[in-house]
Amino acid sequence: MTKPAEISAAETANENLPKEKFEELEKFINGLETTKGALIEILHKAQDIFGYLPRDVQLYVARKLGIPGAEVFGVVSFYSYFTTKPRGKHTISVCMGTACFVRGADKIIERLKEKLGIESNEITEDGLFTLKDVRCIGACGLAPVVMIDDKVYGRVKEEELDEIINTYRNQEVKH
Repeated sequence: MTKPAEISAAETANENLPKEKFEELEKFINGLETTKGALIEILHKAQDIFGYLPRDVQLYVARKLGIPGAEVFGVVSFYSYFTTKPRGKHTISVCMGTACFVRGADKIIERLKEKLGIESNEITEDGLFTLKDVRCIGACGLAPVVMIDDKVYGRVKEEELDEIINTYRNQEVKH
């Protein structure tokens, strides 16, 4: 393993990725007792800070840990939690597992695509929603299941989607 590079946050910052966020990540990494075996923990923190893991952030982490960029990318692309694209403020996940699919999840996701004007893994124009189809949420008894952020909606019907989406849109208007 190569020696971790002494790279400063200021060297990595650009107009889209502010220096302050790199400094926050640098402080986190430097505060770890050891970085050995901490790649996933560091990537979680980086995604919390930046909202996603663009190439520059992945390369920064690789240089700080003294590992190949390909190793970092391999971890980022393997785990579905990590994203290389910005996400909307709210993530709508539609379960496409067998129980949900049999009970109409395919129709639910198609209707959401229409209503939001996006495809799966895209962000709405207003930046409010990201739509994802996921393998299984683990709530098969409530099929079909839609999850928005950490809130689970069970036995969802197409006609309930407007009300569900508007709940989140209305929260934005109040803030």
